[in-house]
Amino acid sequence: MKNALPSGVIFDWDNTLVDSWAAIAEAINYVRGKYGLTLWDRRFIQQHCTRSARESFPEWFGDLWQDAWDDYYTYFDKVRSQMGITEAYGATPLLAWLKEKAIPSVVVSNKSGHYLRLEAEQMGWKDYFEALVGAHDAPYDKPHRAHADQALLSAGLEGGPDIWFVGDTEADVACARNAACTPVLVGADEEAKRLLVSLSFRDCEAVLDELKRREAGVP
Repeated sequence: MKNALPSGVIFDWDNTLVDSWAAIAEAINYVRGKYGLTLWDRRFIQQHCTRSARESFPEWFGDLWQDAWDDYYTYFDKVRSQMGITEAYGATPLLAWLKEKAIPSVVVSNKSGHYLRLEAEQMGWKDYFEALVGAHDAPYDKPHRAHADQALLSAGLEGGPDIWFVGDTEADVACARNAACTPVLVGADEEAKRLLVSLSFRDCEAVLDELKRREAGVP
């Protein structure tokens, strides 16, 4: 039904609910530099490094990808605690409202599941989610639907247009559509137009405003 509340919400993690890109960019450039590859600025990394490491590293490092994988995570483990993680604007009120309304929320991220769950604990958010499914937790990573399906199954849900998939990249939109869910983009108006996404918001606060409007029946 048009303007109905979702029956469940899938969230991307980085650049949707949190900002931990400083550590990610630092670790990516460290390992690329170590193996003689071109370094990238943070904007490029945020826009283009959205696949999981098990998909991108073989492409970047060839036969040495497993060594590079180990080097990346060793370095990331060191810098993540130094550089920290911050909440995206409006994230906590949005998650709290969904919990209050008994609308189940899950996370599907191409960040390693180990670090995803550590960061959710650090943010004090673990109780907001029915599942936190990161890279390597499912047979395939985002944008494959298996990634979303595993998270939905943990919440007793299945893909459909009544499930919102809230993210910030083309990979999130593709995963949403692969799993038959409704894509919702945050902070990406140009991407929303390019990808023909009808639900687009500046941030999590604006997503919450839309949910409250729908609950109140405001046209």
